[in-house]
Amino acid sequence: MTKQSARPDFYARIPTLVWPPGDLWVFGYGSLMWQPGFRHAEAQSALLHGYHRALCMWSEHYRGTPDRPGLVFGLDAGGSCRGRAFRVVRRERDRAVDYLYRRELISYVYLPKLHPIHLADGRRVPALIFIADRSNPQYAGKLPLGRIARIMAASAGKSGSNRDYLANTAAHLDELGIRDGVAHRVLAMVERLRMACVTDRASRPGRSSSPR
Repeated sequence: MTKQSARPDFYARIPTLVWPPGDLWVFGYGSLMWQPGFRHAEAQSALLHGYHRALCMWSEHYRGTPDRPGLVFGLDAGGSCRGRAFRVVRRERDRAVDYLYRRELISYVYLPKLHPIHLADGRRVPALIFIADRSNPQYAGKLPLGRIARIMAASAGKSGSNRDYLANTAAHLDELGIRDGVAHRVLAMVERLRMACVTDRASRPGRSSSPR
């Protein structure tokens, strides 16, 4: 087994993992499923037990602001999650891990972990996953769906609106044949809120200009 090398600038706050021998599997539950960004030799659907996909992380940059944060998905404790697994060959492992750490741990809101997953072909393999760090201030916990919908209907950040993030996630989950009840229910609630706002604005009497 090869131990991850530490870097004083970035890796100091990241737990050191001991990689399994040979190739490394990476589990994606959100944008990693359709936009992995690293070289991989194989991809297939997978099931993770012990964690579930949840809108449990505040986003103060990409899909919100510090004054009006949005919400993004994280892997929270309990239940299970269907996603997509990618096999990275041994010679590409360090490059892929470095890319993933820079991408997923930019604000240290997630924790890297090795955890078993069940592949579609029946194999059970250890995989690199990123779980929500409940001690991080950006952990939102389990919020009522109505509040989640109101937040996501109104927030936006440098990567776009929170609504578009949710709609894009739901669409890609559909394309991959993965049903996520929470994502689709919240999206339906967000769309109703947006429609209600449009209807309310349209029903307001216009201001007529005074004749000059």
